[in-house]
Amino acid sequence: MISIIVLLFVFLLIAVRQVGNINLQIWQIMLLGALSVLFSGQISLNEALKSINIDVMLFLLGVFIIGQALEDSGYLYHLSYRLFHRAKSLDSLVLYILFGMGIFSALLMNDTLAIIGTPVVLSLARKTNTQPKILLLSLAFAVTIGSVMSPIGNPQNLLIAIHGNIPNPFVTFMKYLLLPTLLNLLLAYLLLRLFYRKQFNRKALTHYRETIKDPRLAVLSKTSLILLATLVLAKIVMVLLNLDIDFKLTYIALIAALPIIVFIPKRPVMLKRIDWFTLVFFVSMFVLMQSVWDSGFFQSAVAAAHLNLTSTGVIFLVSVLLSQLLSNVPLVALYLPILVQLGASTKGMMILAAGSTIAGNLTILGAASNVIIIQNSEKRSGATLTFWEFVRIGAPLTVLNIMVYWLLLSIF
Repeated sequence: MISIIVLLFVFLLIAVRQVGNINLQIWQIMLLGALSVLFSGQISLNEALKSINIDVMLFLLGVFIIGQALEDSGYLYHLSYRLFHRAKSLDSLVLYILFGMGIFSALLMNDTLAIIGTPVVLSLARKTNTQPKILLLSLAFAVTIGSVMSPIGNPQNLLIAIHGNIPNPFVTFMKYLLLPTLLNLLLAYLLLRLFYRKQFNRKALTHYRETIKDPRLAVLSKTSLILLATLVLAKIVMVLLNLDIDFKLTYIALIAALPIIVFIPKRPVMLKRIDWFTLVFFVSMFVLMQSVWDSGFFQSAVAAAHLNLTSTGVIFLVSVLLSQLLSNVPLVALYLPILVQLGASTKGMMILAAGSTIAGNLTILGAASNVIIIQNSEKRSGATLTFWEFVRIGAPLTVLNIMVYWLLLSIF
C-alpha cells in the first residue's frame, strides 16, 4: 500500500505544485515519488533499473536533440512562419494548430510533435500577443487526439498494431478512427473557444519572419527532419508489406539525429540546453509505476469487480482511468495480452487504442506528451498549465471524445 500512497501523494503535489514557499516542477515531484518507493523497499534497485524502458528514453533523447538543433539554428521558427503565417485570427490559428499538429502527430508520433511544437506555439503566442496557455492546450489536445488514428501515432498504438492481430494496421486504424478523430479535433476547438471566449476576438494577428541564426546548423537540422520523415515513411511501408524487420522507433530517432550529433562537439553548449529534466521525469515515472503495478492493488481491484474486460464500456473505463495512474503505454502493455487471450475483436482493439490515447486529455499525467509540453514550456518561457487549468477543459473534452468514439465505433 505504500506505493499507492506515494502515487496519490504525487498526484496531490502535481495538482498544487507548491509546498510552503517552495514551487515544485513536475519532474521533481515524480523523482521524489520514485526515490520514496526505492528507499522504502517497495522496489529493489535491480527491478527499478529493469523497469526503465531504454527504447523510450533513447527515442526521446534523439528527438530532443533534433528539436534543440531546430530551435538553436532558427530553422524551426522559419518553418513555423511558413506553416502558420496565413492564420489571421486566433480562431484560425487554433484550428491550424489543432488540425496541422494533429495530422502530423499521426505520422511523426505525438511525442515528437510535442517536443518540436512547444517552442513553436510559445513563439506564436509571443508574436501574436496571445495567452500561451491557449496555444499550449491546443497543442496538447492536437497531438493526443490526432495520434489516435494511426498505428504509429503513439507507442501504445504501435503495440496494438504489432501484437493485437490487426489486419493491415494503417487501413484498419483509418477505417475505424479517422472520422471520429477529425470530429474530436473540432470539438477541442469548440471547447477552447467556449472556455476562452473573451480571448477569441476578431483582432487581426500579425506574423513576421525570423532570420536563421546558424545557417550550417539549420542545414543539418533540415537534414535530420527529412531523415526523420523518410524513416517514418519507411516504417509505414514495412508495416503495410508485413515485413518482419525489427526497425524500432528508437533507431529512427537516433539515425535522424546523427547529423546533429556529429556537429555537437563544435557547439557543446547544445548539450546543456537539451531538456534533461523531462528525461529524469520519465525514468522516475517508470520506476514509480512499476512499483505500483508490483503492489497488485489495481489487479485485485479489477478482479474483484468481475468486469467483462472485452466490453466497449469497460475498455474505455479501464483505459482512461488506469492510464492516469499507470500511464497509457504500461496500461496497454498489460491490458492487450488479456484482450488477445479473451479473443477480443478488431473493434475491441480500436477501442483500446482510442481509450488509452484519449486518456491524455483528462489530466496532465494521462499522456507523456502533456508532460513534455509543460516541462518544455516552463524551461523556455516560464509559461505553464496548472493541473486544474488542464482538467477543467480536459475532463469535459475527454467525456465528449469518448462519446464520439463510442457512437461511431458502434456503427462498425
